[in-house]
Amino acid sequence: MTSQDVPNAPQEVQPEAGEAPAAHVAPESDPQPEAAAEAPADPGQGSGELVALLEDARTKADDHWNQLLRARAEIENLHRRQARELENAHKFALEGFVRELLKVRDSLELGYEAAHAEGANLDKLREGTELTLKLMADTMARFGVEAISPEGQPFNPEFHQAMTIAPRDDLAPNTVVSVVQKGYLLNGRLVRPAMVIVSRKP
Repeated sequence: MTSQDVPNAPQEVQPEAGEAPAAHVAPESDPQPEAAAEAPADPGQGSGELVALLEDARTKADDHWNQLLRARAEIENLHRRQARELENAHKFALEGFVRELLKVRDSLELGYEAAHAEGANLDKLREGTELTLKLMADTMARFGVEAISPEGQPFNPEFHQAMTIAPRDDLAPNTVVSVVQKGYLLNGRLVRPAMVIVSRKP
């Protein structure tokens, strides 16, 4: 079958005399990726950014170190201040008690001078001594000091110390007959036991 037998068959075009044959046109290819087309980065630009980051990190590190030094200094100052306050508390814990106790001493000195005065009145001296003892007891009570005077009470070895035993048929055994020396409590804690005489059966 010839080309004439095929309808609409493309006819081969022969170049005219003097014309060069047409060049073969290659199909369009995909454009290359942008990353490959870009020019390589300047190495100097990357090193500059690195230096800037290092300087920033160094600045922050210096700031943190200074903050740490200041915090340590503040803590040390706080410890010294607390130690000084604690020392002062130990030294002057009895300041209030001493201030009240001075009133008692003043009263005792006045009584002592009155006793040595010419024509001293014994009744006034006794009255002054009684007032001084009351002032002393009130002062001690304000600071939690309580006297132990257990005469006529059952003997309690936790707060009493027996000096001797006295036979008594008018008292139950182990009863405090008399108090030789008062004991004292400080806020409920024993400071000194009472020295007592205790009864027993005859």
